[in-house]
Amino acid sequence: MTKTTAPAPVLGVRALNRATLDRQLLLSRSRLTPEAAVAHLVGLQAQNVRPPYHALAARLDGFAPEALSTLMADRRVARMVTLRSTLHTHTADDCLTLRPLVQPARERELTAFRAGLAGVDLGRLAALARDLVEAEPRTMGQLREELGARWPDADPQSLAVAARCLLPLVQVTPRGLWGQSGQVALTTAEHWLGRPAEPAPPVDDVVLRYLAAFGPASVKDMQTWAGLTRLRAAFERLRPRLLAFRDEHGVELFDLPDAPRPDPDTPAPPRFLPEFDNLLLSHADRTRVVPGPYRGRTWQGNQAHRTFLVDGFVAGVWRLEPDALVIEPFADLDRARREEVTAEAEHMLACLYAQTPYDIRFTTVARR
Repeated sequence: MTKTTAPAPVLGVRALNRATLDRQLLLSRSRLTPEAAVAHLVGLQAQNVRPPYHALAARLDGFAPEALSTLMADRRVARMVTLRSTLHTHTADDCLTLRPLVQPARERELTAFRAGLAGVDLGRLAALARDLVEAEPRTMGQLREELGARWPDADPQSLAVAARCLLPLVQVTPRGLWGQSGQVALTTAEHWLGRPAEPAPPVDDVVLRYLAAFGPASVKDMQTWAGLTRLRAAFERLRPRLLAFRDEHGVELFDLPDAPRPDPDTPAPPRFLPEFDNLLLSHADRTRVVPGPYRGRTWQGNQAHRTFLVDGFVAGVWRLEPDALVIEPFADLDRARREEVTAEAEHMLACLYAQTPYDIRFTTVARR
């Protein structure tokens, strides 16, 4: 008699939403320390200076921006290009291990600059650039000048980009500190953190960390998050240790057996998220957070808007003006929802902008 395998359970959009919010520390604020939260979330998108602070203000109970600034000043976290070839704030440990994991993807970026690098020995370029930035943190302009003097026939911008792709460069402080300013100056992660880079972690371990922070998820979801390909083999190796589900479209999803999967009707409070928050960028299918009708409305060109969540889903965008936090919903909010969103806005302002008197204003429903 042939043994049949029971079909994988189906997880609806709300079930995926609540599970992801819980792991993203957005279903209720966490008592984790900022350093532990950055580690659990496998980094915070940091294309601009403020987003990591906004991300933690939405996720942590009692967060103060000085706490993350102190970690950065103490070199326990740092800003560098890693996942999806974008800038992230990572713990020191992750700076020294995740970058080696994605290094092949970073080096593949150089194909777009091949013409400007004709005749350039990339090994010698990397060695010279390392000497330069470890002697003194350098801006990209300074790298262009120094490397251009060595290879005058090459394109200076291509030379500087090659150094950034070949080396694990971090942005040194004061860049990234709350309430301070500073141009982007770079040195190697090893030099800034005071210890050598470590071997890339086993891909299987990174799969488990991704699921703990973003699951349940498909292979394609993780590839979207990491900016890597060919991860199916790692999921297959781990299959005996994982649970399998399917979404409403039949896509196979994997998850950790002991990971939280709250009831789909679990209340989800409003949250204000920064531009480029990883909640919105770490799945191939974003409908678990972004309703279909709102797809594309959180971006303009290559710039992401700051978003806010209502009932766990993106419900509009927000911005800070000189005297007000302006909230632009995508659909009408009833009185109770407006009061909840206002209360969360007040919390965020008290957490990050206590010294600035901002009003809270709702615009008419956005018709983008």
